[in-house]
Amino acid sequence: MSARTTEEAEPGAEDGKADAAAAAARKREQHGWYFYDFACSVYSTSVLTVFLGPYLTAVAKAAADAEGYVHPLGLPVRAGSFFAYAVSASVIVAVLVMPLVGAVADRTGRKKPLLAAAAYTGATATAGMFFVGGERYLLGGLLLIVANASLSVSMVLYNAYLPQISTSDERDTVSSRGWAFGYTSGAFVLVLNLVLFQGHDAFGLGEGAAVRICLASAGLWWGAFAIIPLRRLRDRAVVREPGAAPAVSGWKQLVATLKDMRRYPLTLSFLLAYLIYNDGVQTVISQASIYGSQELELEQSTLIVAVLLVQILAVAGALAMGRLAVVYGAKRTILGSLAAWALTLAAGYFLPARTPVWFFALAAMIGLVLGGSQALSRSLFSHLVPAGKEAEYFSAYEMSDRGLSWVGPLVFGLTYQVTGSYRDAIISLVVFFALGFALLARVPVRRAVEAAGNPVPERI
Repeated sequence: MSARTTEEAEPGAEDGKADAAAAAARKREQHGWYFYDFACSVYSTSVLTVFLGPYLTAVAKAAADAEGYVHPLGLPVRAGSFFAYAVSASVIVAVLVMPLVGAVADRTGRKKPLLAAAAYTGATATAGMFFVGGERYLLGGLLLIVANASLSVSMVLYNAYLPQISTSDERDTVSSRGWAFGYTSGAFVLVLNLVLFQGHDAFGLGEGAAVRICLASAGLWWGAFAIIPLRRLRDRAVVREPGAAPAVSGWKQLVATLKDMRRYPLTLSFLLAYLIYNDGVQTVISQASIYGSQELELEQSTLIVAVLLVQILAVAGALAMGRLAVVYGAKRTILGSLAAWALTLAAGYFLPARTPVWFFALAAMIGLVLGGSQALSRSLFSHLVPAGKEAEYFSAYEMSDRGLSWVGPLVFGLTYQVTGSYRDAIISLVVFFALGFALLARVPVRRAVEAAGNPVPERI
């Protein structure tokens, strides 16, 4: 009897040890995964949100003709719209690359080398922004296109790891922590940027030189901290089909993926809703500094402090909304955040010029909903992805996240070009949140998870 009990106990003990080892390995990858957000979020914050918009606009205005137009490729473009158009161009480039990269990643199982290539291409382009000055607006636009497209491609691969490194019950928490890591690094580097920018005279620098150093330092930070996830994340083996080279197979697999996604109409319904409301989110992120500097006539130091406030509150907001999702479900929490986004933009339309305190209040409202709405959207989508198709489906997600987020900047730029008012441009974005809310509310997420063949969490 005792011998039998011992024999029966041993397999259970071995299973327990195996489960503990698997959990420890999963935690190690999760901690490494967080650090890619830590690495690349500085680009999104310091470069795209704070410095590059006003700086590149000033460079474009220095190169403009008497009517205020520059002429890239012979096309008349109002200098104040050049940055928005460059952002649109960058995501169009990303659209052409991301699906192929996602298909190749799933085909070969080699996400990590592709992530490294995208990360260091983007980091190098960002560091090269140090050389944007004088009237070299075209160089700035080109580097922006390369850096922004590289970030989008890298995020396809980064996000595709989420279903592989976390259980279904861990996803909301892991995704929210990733965003929190990113906002933490963004806030820290912004403090350093603020010290340099405010004290540029004490450092023997002109204002333009200080901005260029801040831009370049984001590239160095991105490259340095990308080493951590590249060391800790691991590729999973896949069964390769014999035949074509990976790039050819990638395109064939992409076509098959697009056909396959038609089998999951509820997943596509979520993607459509996300495409629309996230287009608004990404446009606010990239154009807020333009609105603050050009329409509200705020100083660069005020914009830095405002974005720093966003970063700090976004950490708390991401973690708090992650907890709300545990209680109320991710879908309801996201819907609440979209309503808050629409109200925030409506309030932003009426902000008085040269009044920093109201701009800070607006920044606080954005910060509280920014991280949570993005983190929960990512974790919710991870439940809708069929097993084994993570990178391909996340390439479609990333096209919604960044790759197709050219419509918002285009609408913003065109509205300004037609009306000459950034207030009209900012209020035009409300429609993205209202329509996204209506579409997401119609998605039955539990049925969507079941249709994808995944276990349904207790709250979603």
